[in-house]
Amino acid sequence: MDKSVKKQITETIETHKKLIAELEERGVETIAGIAEVIIKTLRRDGRVYICGNGGSAADAQHIAAELLGKFERHRRALPVVALTTNTSVLTSISNDYSFENVFVRQVEALVRKGDILWAISTSGSSENVIAAAKLAKEKGAGVVAFTGTADSRLEQIADVCFCANGSTARTQEIHQLAYHIICGLVERNFSD
Repeated sequence: MDKSVKKQITETIETHKKLIAELEERGVETIAGIAEVIIKTLRRDGRVYICGNGGSAADAQHIAAELLGKFERHRRALPVVALTTNTSVLTSISNDYSFENVFVRQVEALVRKGDILWAISTSGSSENVIAAAKLAKEKGAGVVAFTGTADSRLEQIADVCFCANGSTARTQEIHQLAYHIICGLVERNFSD
């Protein structure tokens, strides 16, 4: 068991080192760019909607909580909504239509031109996330993607994509680091 624990910690460290090397190659423009897109959208009275499945659904909720509530500083509440939280909506859409429609139906109802859909899929190929991203683009919203697979279908739809290649667990750890940085950058621009 000790070897397994050490192996997982080593994998996490190696994934972080890989991220640092990739960021040095192309700078930090992807993470900073996502923060800037979100800041501009919120300043124009746009909203940010976030979706994902499983652990990515939990990340969507986490991001929404940090930005709607408070990350590290006191500031006004920001209009950021996780499309993963209303169990009645999720189950009724899944039952009446299909699970593939669980996010696209919400995008149809809520997302407006000038908003952002932040789509999270470690595989980059989750059908319900891709359907939501396509509709958001059709409606004139921006699409930010977080994936774990380079050149995925989701990345091809997105305006900007942060990709953290690795196993699902390592990808999710890097996603959390990146979105915490983004939350901090966004929050600084709206602090009292």
